[in-house]
Amino acid sequence: MRATWRGLPAKRHEAGWEPGLVVPAADGSPLLTDHYFPRAEGDFPTLLVRSPYGRGLPWSPMYGMLFAEHGFHVVLQSCRGTGGSGGRFDLWRNEAADGRATVSWLRKQPWFNGTLGTVGPSYLGYTQWALALDPPPELKAMVVQVGLHDPHALFHTGGALRLENALTVGVGMTYQHQGMVPFVRAMLRLQRRLSEITTAQPLRGAYVSALGEVPWLDGVMTHPDAADPYWHGASLGKAAERLGVPTSLITGWHDALADQTFEQYGRLRRAGCETSLLVGPWTHTSALQQGWPEVFAESLAWLRAHLCDDPSGLRPTGVRVHVGGEQAWRDLDDWPLSPGTASWFPTPDGRLTQQIPAGSAPLASFRYDPADPTPSLGGPLLSRAGGPRDNSALETRQDVLTFTGLPLTEPVDILGPVSARLRVSTDTGYADVFARLCDVDAQGRSTNVCDGLARLRTAGQAASEVSVPMSSTAHRFATGHRIRLQISGGAHPRYARNPGTGEMPADATGLMPVRITLHTGSALALPRQAQVRSPSTFDNPAPGRQTEAEG
Repeated sequence: MRATWRGLPAKRHEAGWEPGLVVPAADGSPLLTDHYFPRAEGDFPTLLVRSPYGRGLPWSPMYGMLFAEHGFHVVLQSCRGTGGSGGRFDLWRNEAADGRATVSWLRKQPWFNGTLGTVGPSYLGYTQWALALDPPPELKAMVVQVGLHDPHALFHTGGALRLENALTVGVGMTYQHQGMVPFVRAMLRLQRRLSEITTAQPLRGAYVSALGEVPWLDGVMTHPDAADPYWHGASLGKAAERLGVPTSLITGWHDALADQTFEQYGRLRRAGCETSLLVGPWTHTSALQQGWPEVFAESLAWLRAHLCDDPSGLRPTGVRVHVGGEQAWRDLDDWPLSPGTASWFPTPDGRLTQQIPAGSAPLASFRYDPADPTPSLGGPLLSRAGGPRDNSALETRQDVLTFTGLPLTEPVDILGPVSARLRVSTDTGYADVFARLCDVDAQGRSTNVCDGLARLRTAGQAASEVSVPMSSTAHRFATGHRIRLQISGGAHPRYARNPGTGEMPADATGLMPVRITLHTGSALALPRQAQVRSPSTFDNPAPGRQTEAEG
């Protein structure tokens, strides 16, 4: 694995391994734990890595060995009910107590010097936020990579189920801790049966043919409302609101959890917590593959600065983002740079302009048929199908609208959140609206930049206004390129299709086509251009050091 990663810093020590330690959980359940350590004399800080995905590949080399080689004790632990640990796994009810119990165990170890950090991606970020709800005094630094803090937002957005990601999470949580072979086999089964599963009526329980019984999956699929008591205690967003532990956040523009990372960054900044943000050209998975040299170097620099009193690797600014289209990194003082937006308006002739169109006539309409749903293409998926893709073929479908600007005479940079304010009417009252920002090059290739979906309920023929958050981006539209707004009635199977009947998608047994009409007054809101620092190279990536004034 080391040979596949170019640019990793040279190791400082040989690493040792003490596997199969038993740590008592809060209720006494045994939590299986592996201890990695530098084979050298002296005191070293400890990193706690708590995972439901097992302790073998890739976690052992990427977190156990690599960080031990750089002077850290690493405690790699399987969450309860996974990887041989006792008890029953639950998505959110045990991590805080089990994390505190593990810290209590650490205090009794002769090699623990009282300095603790945490690191890890995805659900391993959730276990970090759980510990941060009531951080122990030993906790001096956190590194949350493509991390989760709100399970509801992972599975739902705007009332719609993130179907493909929910199924992928089901496979990961159920099989990855059993080893790579069972995990890969389950993923292949899901890929083969994905169409069958995602078009089943009802949708509830259709996954069993590929995943087997997953007790919690039906629950998350059938509770779309974040205020439902089912989700009580699931979100750990409040941990960042009063946190004083220096925290590094890492994500990618096509990460399924990018918006959660931006939310936590905002909370940490408002709380005055020292923090840094790195956003790369990655999906959830590619951040830990192609992006791993940058992610590891960023994480290592932050941990060395706050656990080893070695700030030499820190960069002077708190934020570093990769700018798509320009293919360069930029160092910024904050994120987002400015709350200001510029509006772009679709017109009846398919153009996108900054001039408000006259009149009140409908712009365009299309028929969305859930029996032949508009397919999803790329974007923030957990699978390898995510990321930027050529949308040209998709945009030839009759159920996809496009509104395109003129070729640009100079580059346009957008850095910040993107959204669409749409005025929509339907003939049935039930619909979804999917909005996507695309970059169209001189050859006509239309590449997705960011997107979002909203579920709406309309009344009669009157237009209803709906706001569609489309995530955030840092992107340069080059000279000669065109800005495009793409509109459709869904993106399946990324999102569960709207059956058009008012039924919950998980239980729907009927499908009804809907005609969706887009009206004048709709607009695409792009962040205004702002002065930023000159592009930077990434030869020596390092997280930002917050100044006293910034804090």
